[in-house]
Amino acid sequence: MEGEDWDDLSSESDLLEQDLKDEDEYNYASNSSSKLQFRKVTSVARWNSEVGMAEVVQTKGQLWTTTGIVRSGKLYCSIEETLFLMEIGALHLVSENDQSVSLETMYQQLAEEKDGCCWELYEVYRHLKLLGYIVGRHDIPWSLKSVKRNTGTVSSEGTSESQEVHSPHDCNSIIERLTKMDLNELKLVFDVYLPNGKFRKSSPGDPSYVLCLIRGQPPSKIEVEALERQCGGLPLKFCLVESGRVSFFSFSKVELPILP
Repeated sequence: MEGEDWDDLSSESDLLEQDLKDEDEYNYASNSSSKLQFRKVTSVARWNSEVGMAEVVQTKGQLWTTTGIVRSGKLYCSIEETLFLMEIGALHLVSENDQSVSLETMYQQLAEEKDGCCWELYEVYRHLKLLGYIVGRHDIPWSLKSVKRNTGTVSSEGTSESQEVHSPHDCNSIIERLTKMDLNELKLVFDVYLPNGKFRKSSPGDPSYVLCLIRGQPPSKIEVEALERQCGGLPLKFCLVESGRVSFFSFSKVELPILP
């Protein structure tokens, strides 16, 4: 088993820094404790309790090139994306009645674990985003134009977001997945991409690795092999959160010598 602690990889946050280079107000004291920042560029989103995501109604800045999913010409962000953007002062969230929603309210929402996310999972997401990685929910396409069919990948050239094809991966299927998601089960949670200024939701390519959150006992050999098969050949990593510290692990096959 190989273990990694990525607290020293802050130099890889070029993608995040590119979006924030003109904003002197942005400053994080540490990865484990964040402060609400006031920024000149703030997007607006409306929380949709039925979907369990926020619908973005006004976008500003470059962060949206790597944040949120597109469905029927609309941009939605998950609860972890919503919280992260609120923490860095990049998003103003309102309720369905257009009332401002506070960070404390969203923290309580996260604690209920009804939207396919928990506090540990959010800490992993925030940790990776602060390092500049591109992170998306596993098996939920960024855009329906990137969905692969049996006949190949849907072409994204010469089309607009409103011309997306119909697919089982629509908002209804996402709602069903989030409500039925058991966060205590060992399953794939995030697709993680290296920082990439040319990233496109319509053609994201394969992630650098797929992430699985460990809550409780370490996975057995059978569980690891089953998850590796689900990854379809992509690298698999595990993450563990203890006392606010995020650690990443991977398992390697070891061949024992043949004894006489």
